[in-house]
Amino acid sequence: MSEVKTARTYNQRHIPRKYTPDGRRVSIYVSWSYPAEAGRNAAELDNRFSTMTEVRRVAWPAYEDPKWSDPYRFQQGIAGSLELFFWAWVPFQDFVEEVTGHPVPVYQRIDQAGFFTPLDERVLDDTDVLFVFGLDHAVTEQEAQPGEIEALHAFLGREDACLVLGPHHDVGASDDWKVRELEYRHHGDPLVPRQQRFATYVRDLMKGLGVPVMNRYGLRPATREGNRIAPLSTVRDLDPKGWLEGVTNFNFHMHLPHYDVTTDDTDDPDAVRVLARQPIDTSRPHPFTEAGNTEFNMFLWMPPGGDRAADLLLADSTIFSTLFGGDDSLRNFWRNLVSK
Repeated sequence: MSEVKTARTYNQRHIPRKYTPDGRRVSIYVSWSYPAEAGRNAAELDNRFSTMTEVRRVAWPAYEDPKWSDPYRFQQGIAGSLELFFWAWVPFQDFVEEVTGHPVPVYQRIDQAGFFTPLDERVLDDTDVLFVFGLDHAVTEQEAQPGEIEALHAFLGREDACLVLGPHHDVGASDDWKVRELEYRHHGDPLVPRQQRFATYVRDLMKGLGVPVMNRYGLRPATREGNRIAPLSTVRDLDPKGWLEGVTNFNFHMHLPHYDVTTDDTDDPDAVRVLARQPIDTSRPHPFTEAGNTEFNMFLWMPPGGDRAADLLLADSTIFSTLFGGDDSLRNFWRNLVSK
């Protein structure tokens, strides 16, 4: 992960960015309550992030440098793992700033100091492309308020706007412990518990905005030589805007959500376009593959329609984190999302 290039500031108010015709203003909204996530009881096995100590044990020796392992420099509890997310988003923020000419703020629904920032005009008024990372554990009860959904409706009424929703995985939804164990063995990540359910907040947004999609499972993608993620299965004919121009793959992550389209045959078939599917590692059993599936929905587009003038996309937040690697294909995807 890249080192910071300038001195860091904290606890300051965002300075609104002026509109420029040649560069879109991009913002990230993280749906979690930082105190609720960091304050989870580490003795609880399920529905929490790992502690930094657990990360160090599993990933040893990757995080044994003192900047990660020294408890006087880096937090060793759950808060330390949360800070890894911020480190890993920096390359995405830097890249987007280079492309657009605008800095990329990261908002948290409730931040480290307890400040509550709902998704309202303070976030949206100087934003053209909004990423909502659905990383709130369901047990923390982060529910979208009616005013937030109303504000997003207004945002989506702008022709120059784009909303990218990223509800994270939903592991262990079944009450059957044997099924949970099967899912756990499938993804193979010892840092993910038998049950880890995310994204109540983004699910509320999707319901309020009429997005007929549900995040399900945590599926391990197929890989090629060198543990590189298998190429995407794409449908270029459904992608006239070129969201996937120059894109062959995303980055490897052991447990990715399937974005299940919940419309039926009587609905508009073009309302939700599945532009990319990811091949699954079928050598590891999972209820989804046992039902006959070999790929899962990875990247979806809802073109403008009705009273929505903006594009609405779905892509998991891990695609924008360098914790899980990156290459030219991934950077092409980032560029497309902030410039199309």
